[in-house]
Amino acid sequence: MTATTASALTLSATTPGKTRNRVLWTLQIVFGLFFIIASGLPKLVGQHDAVEAFRTIGWGDWFRYFTGVVEVSGGIGLLVPRLTGPAAAGLSITTVLAALTQIFLLDAPALAPFPLILAVMFAWIAYERRASFATFTNLLEH
Repeated sequence: MTATTASALTLSATTPGKTRNRVLWTLQIVFGLFFIIASGLPKLVGQHDAVEAFRTIGWGDWFRYFTGVVEVSGGIGLLVPRLTGPAAAGLSITTVLAALTQIFLLDAPALAPFPLILAVMFAWIAYERRASFATFTNLLEH
């Protein structure tokens, strides 16, 4: 078996089937647009609710902007085939941190389940798109 054949077998073993691929792309598009339009951009443009939430946290506007950039970048990453796995993994971490923020800093534990459900969904997407981690690593090396 040649190296090319071995890498093709590895790639096919980590690539989801046709139906699962369609489900993943549907979720990635919906979540990507959500994180770009409904979650990240309001933080970047200073929507009143976002400003108030971050004032309550007490970490300043820099943290609101940082969070907005992370969310918009993750949303865009979900839409770029080479970045889907790393973007989903990053958003999974981000949403776990959002749930912890709801629980410990905003004293709103009832709001924590939504980001935790998102974290599970992003972890699943990252797992299914694990082949893109190799592609992403190759992009960084060149």
